[in-house]
Amino acid sequence: MSMLELGFASFPILLLMIFLRAPIGLAMFLCGIGGLYFALGSTGMFLSRLKTETYTTFSSYSLSIIPMFLLMGQFATLSGMSSALFKAAESWLGHRKGGVAMAAVGACAGFGAICGSSLATAATMSRVALPELKRYGYSGGFSTATLAAGGTLGILIPPSVILVIYAILTEQNIAKLFVAAFIPGVLAAIGYMITISIYVRLNPDAAGTRPAVPMSDRLRALLNVWPVLIVFGLVVGGIYLGWFTPTEGAAVGAAGTGLIALFSGSLTWPVFRDSILQTARSTAMIFFIILGAAIYNGFLALTQVPQELSNWVVSQGYSPWTVLVMILAFYLVFGCLMDSLSMILLTIPIFFPTVSALDFGMSPEHMAIWFGILVLIVVEVGLITPPVGMNLFIINGMDRETPMTATYRAVLWFVGSDIVRVAILVMFPAITLFLIPE
Repeated sequence: MSMLELGFASFPILLLMIFLRAPIGLAMFLCGIGGLYFALGSTGMFLSRLKTETYTTFSSYSLSIIPMFLLMGQFATLSGMSSALFKAAESWLGHRKGGVAMAAVGACAGFGAICGSSLATAATMSRVALPELKRYGYSGGFSTATLAAGGTLGILIPPSVILVIYAILTEQNIAKLFVAAFIPGVLAAIGYMITISIYVRLNPDAAGTRPAVPMSDRLRALLNVWPVLIVFGLVVGGIYLGWFTPTEGAAVGAAGTGLIALFSGSLTWPVFRDSILQTARSTAMIFFIILGAAIYNGFLALTQVPQELSNWVVSQGYSPWTVLVMILAFYLVFGCLMDSLSMILLTIPIFFPTVSALDFGMSPEHMAIWFGILVLIVVEVGLITPPVGMNLFIINGMDRETPMTATYRAVLWFVGSDIVRVAILVMFPAITLFLIPE
């Protein structure tokens, strides 16, 4: 068996392990070390490659940004920011038809600006918003679907751990990726609110109403979200303006949210300890997936699979836009079966060289940033796509009374909104690249 054949043969083995519910990091690690053993044909060379790959992966200074952003999200959850965001959004929107659901989406967008995790945003905002949605007569399926969709904003609106990983894999500027994700993230929130407005008019029984809040109470609730604005502006603005590096910005954000939690009285010693331990667990899980992907992608690079695949696609004469749509469709389907981090780590080393070889009429840097945002969006759509969207299971686990089928029916409206948004961003790349300097 040639090296190229060995590389292609590893794909069905990897997929089989994933479908047998092996952890994705372990599946990639085993396929990678097994492939390296057969490819190199020498135990000494194989062990040497394993040692070198492990060191080069974790000696990257850029990876230190991940635990900092995760810790920032932990502190943001503890400090009551999620509750303040929802109350502010609810006071301004709650009296409208479907307004409480719109407020939940707005709060998810705000919390995503300081969290960076889709699942954490969905779980945290559900604890705050789900009781209010039920209280004002929103149907169970519509409520859970809204929160599941809103949770995806946690990883699109910067800062985002997935964008950091993409930047490292493709050697792109993290600050520029954060800025490029901002407008698509805002469009996502607006699209979800429009979807809610249409849904409640076609299904009047799915949403109740609540009385309007006096203007003085609205302004008071709005003032309570100043910590979110300060942290977001300091982290993302500071990184973009060059005040500090992305890693330093993440450290500043973690320290800032920690101080806010401390002054709010919610950061006791046991809570601080639990936050550190939870951050360590999440970091260890992510880093193991990164290690497994590095080993497997190192094996694929050795077999020349990405290069040969790129050359084959270019030689077929397909339109660049046809190739892009096919790749996005692949992400949309497989995003239903795998988490976003695993998908990015597994596929970007294969697909990015292919896309880079195509001519989209823009600079290589702009193409890489635009492609990264598109991939992030379609992978996140998989989190709310039936039958195995991870956000759907997170939310329904917190609302056992609502049948999963009811959530499935309602969430398809939000999936439709996402597909329309992806189509717009594909047709008009300038929307994504508008804030990126030449």
